[in-house]
Amino acid sequence: MENRLLQILVCPVCKGPLRHDREHQELICMADKLAFPIRDGVPVMLEGEARLLEPDAAR
Repeated sequence: MENRLLQILVCPVCKGPLRHDREHQELICMADKLAFPIRDGVPVMLEGEARLLEPDAAR
């Protein structure tokens, strides 16, 4: 995923920063404990598509 795109993307729920998890192809919002999938190089920034992170997930 392109770094410039990552710099402008924010969480659609809280508008906070996202962290790119390259291994799992997800964008992580630590504030909301959500992981947004990246499919075919395109981030899916829909709350309904996000996966809830485990409470102790420290990836």
